[in-house]
Amino acid sequence: MDFYNQISKGYDELYGEEQLKKLGIIKSSLDIKNNDLLLDVGCGTGISSEFNCKVIGVDPSIELLKRNKKIGVNSIAENLPFKDSIFNFVISVTAIHNFDNVKKSLEEMKRVGKNNFVFSVLKKSGKFDEIKNSIKKYFKIDGIIEEDKDMIFFCRNKQSLN
Repeated sequence: MDFYNQISKGYDELYGEEQLKKLGIIKSSLDIKNNDLLLDVGCGTGISSEFNCKVIGVDPSIELLKRNKKIGVNSIAENLPFKDSIFNFVISVTAIHNFDNVKKSLEEMKRVGKNNFVFSVLKKSGKFDEIKNSIKKYFKIDGIIEEDKDMIFFCRNKQSLN
């Protein structure tokens, strides 16, 4: 996390354009209402949190959270401090490869989400196959959009398909 704390002042300049492109793809693919509650896991400075609904972001980097204009909670993905099934949408944009325990973080996102999940995964990550296989294990994939650097997985909770 020291890396993200150190680059926090220039994060938006370094990654902003790239993140906004992914955000545009995600926004155009989801039907989010003003009264929906969205969790952004690995929210950083909040670039990926720009939705017209209630948004809560989670990030372990205090310095990135200081730059976030939305509600930001200092926590890790593997231990989300929220009740079960509280969020209408759970997203994680180009962050999962940074999590210490991919499976535990996906289990936690599944636990706090209701039925709509979006995971943008860095294709060149050494953890890409592990992440993709874990997403397939825990979620029903409705669609995948391949972007320049990421694959974006649009998912639902398998348990709610009955």
